[in-house]
Amino acid sequence: MDEFEMFLVHAWLIWNQRNTVIHGGKLKEPCWLNKKVLDYLGEFQQTQEQLPTPVRQSSVNMWHPPPASIFKLNFNASIFADLNSSGFGAIIRNERDEVMAAMSVEGPPVNDGEEVKILACWKALEFSIDAGFLELIIEGDNANVMRSISSPNTNHFLLEHVFKDVHCLIHGLHWMSVSYIKQDANRVAHSLTRYARNVHDEIHWMEDSPPLVVQAMYYDPIIFP
Repeated sequence: MDEFEMFLVHAWLIWNQRNTVIHGGKLKEPCWLNKKVLDYLGEFQQTQEQLPTPVRQSSVNMWHPPPASIFKLNFNASIFADLNSSGFGAIIRNERDEVMAAMSVEGPPVNDGEEVKILACWKALEFSIDAGFLELIIEGDNANVMRSISSPNTNHFLLEHVFKDVHCLIHGLHWMSVSYIKQDANRVAHSLTRYARNVHDEIHWMEDSPPLVVQAMYYDPIIFP
C-alpha cells in the first residue's frame, strides 16, 4: 500500500478520535487504529479496481472552478444495500479550488439510484444555505435529477415532495446555475459519499479538507481558465 495514502488515513483517524474525545466519546486502542487504516485502504483500493480505466479525459470529464465570487457545489450519493442505508456527500469549492465546506451524511434506505440522488441534492442544498453559501453552481452526475431540479415542474409522483423541497431551497439562493456532469468530474463528492458508510448521522467540515478529500483532490482532474 502507498505510504502517503496510509499517512493520510492515519491522520484522518487521529483527528476523528480527537473530536470524539472532545465530545465525550471514548478513545480507541492503537491496535484499532492500525486495523481501521488497513480496512479503509482495502475498501478504497477495491473500489478503484472496479472502476473502468479511462482512455482519455476530455474537458467535459474534468472539474472546472467557478467564476470569482461564485461557489461550486458538487454532490453525490450511494446505496449501501448491506447496511440497509444510503450515503450523501457534498463539497463546496471556490474559484481557486479551495474547500469552503464539505459534508458526509448517513442517509435512509432508498428504492433506487434516482431517489438517493435527489435526497442527496436536497441535503447538500440545505447544508450550503445553512453555511451561508447563496451563489451556487450546482453539479451532479445524474442527468434526470439535474434536469428535474432545473425545471419548476416535475413528473415524479412518488418523490414530488422532495423535488418541491429542493425547488424551495433553490428559490432561497441569490444566484444559481444547475449543471449535469460526468462521474469523472465528481470524484471528490463521490469520496465523501463512500466515507458516509462509516458515519453515524452526519459530519461537516468548514474551510477544512479531511485527508480523504485531500487525496481525492490530488487525483482529481481540474481545468483552470
